[in-house]
Amino acid sequence: MNVAFIAQLLPVLQQTTGYIYPNELEVHWALLIVLYPYLTGVVAGAFILASLVKVFNIKEVQPTYRLSLLTALSFLLVAPLPLLLHLGHPGRSYEIFLTPNPSSAMAMFGFVYAWYLMVVLLLEIWFVYRRDLVMWAGREKGPMKWIHKIMSLFSKDISDRAFKFDMKAIKVITIIGIPSAFLLHGYVGFIFGSIKANPWWSSVLMPIVFLFSAIVSGIAMVILIYMIITPLRGKPIDMSCLDRVASYLFYAVIVDFSLEALDFIHRLYESEESIKILSELVTGKLFSSLVVIQVFLGMLIPLGIMSIIKMFTLDKELRKLLYFVSAILIQVGIFTTRWNVVIGGQMFSKSMRGLTTYKMEFWGLEGLLTTIGLLILPFVILFVLLKILPPWGIKNGESVNQ
Repeated sequence: MNVAFIAQLLPVLQQTTGYIYPNELEVHWALLIVLYPYLTGVVAGAFILASLVKVFNIKEVQPTYRLSLLTALSFLLVAPLPLLLHLGHPGRSYEIFLTPNPSSAMAMFGFVYAWYLMVVLLLEIWFVYRRDLVMWAGREKGPMKWIHKIMSLFSKDISDRAFKFDMKAIKVITIIGIPSAFLLHGYVGFIFGSIKANPWWSSVLMPIVFLFSAIVSGIAMVILIYMIITPLRGKPIDMSCLDRVASYLFYAVIVDFSLEALDFIHRLYESEESIKILSELVTGKLFSSLVVIQVFLGMLIPLGIMSIIKMFTLDKELRKLLYFVSAILIQVGIFTTRWNVVIGGQMFSKSMRGLTTYKMEFWGLEGLLTTIGLLILPFVILFVLLKILPPWGIKNGESVNQ
């Protein structure tokens, strides 16, 4: 056997406990597969937040409407990259469209992704911005004029009749987009939940837990971006908007926490033969990431902070600080949730008598550096989109917050 390979596995072997099968020494789904459901979750949550304006007519959330759509698009463009980098031959990924396999949940992701990107998100953003694109192109010069002209598909109609049609189209697309967003991220939970051979993943609640944690992460991400961008523009934060969005975040966290607690209680009640090894996993290998970071830091503390805000009349600046801290903790907690599901589900042996460990790499396609780069990329894309498609809208030739 290769000496270098043995030397590479030696640290893993030293942290392995009990009896595990030889093919279980290495964790095959690493950081990139942790990142993938996190990115798609932000997409689904941001879009659902945007839908509150057009479908449910909640005017207080209007200042975050366009920003939510652009945030969803930025993260959606990056979402398939972790999967492509994880593949041995990413250049063959187009074959899922040429030879579709409906029985493969993973293969069908390509069609779900294409539907959500091309039909739902891009189409809604185009109708939202069409009138503004025409107006921008009419008063600009240079490259930006042609960028906006091309993006408007050379449309020139800014009449009230055309605007009313745009609004109707947006509402219809948004209604279609809500179940599409549920499908986009719910199917990720479906993939894990349908693997019956793995008791850590095999749960009927897995798709629902994934979905509500996605709503939590998306709303928290929009709050963070809104609270950072607005002061940088020299504009005041709309506190009625922030309070309302934070309220939805608060309720979503409660539902998410309740579902995860219900799943845990259900596993304890069933007490299958896997309960002993799963208990060792939670109290040992995953104690810090699951109990301390996911539950305590990422869920209980934000819930406590937002409960205090609701119970007491706090100063505006203090509320901003507490919302910002809560949103950051929630992002850390949701990412750790993905870690605990993906990595944790591969750390116990199918013998139910041993635990392996995960040795994180720094370099390489599966390494920490690549993951950090992919985490930063959506924000770079969002920065470019904000330059091309300012979400503040225009009125009488001047930018306004919409």
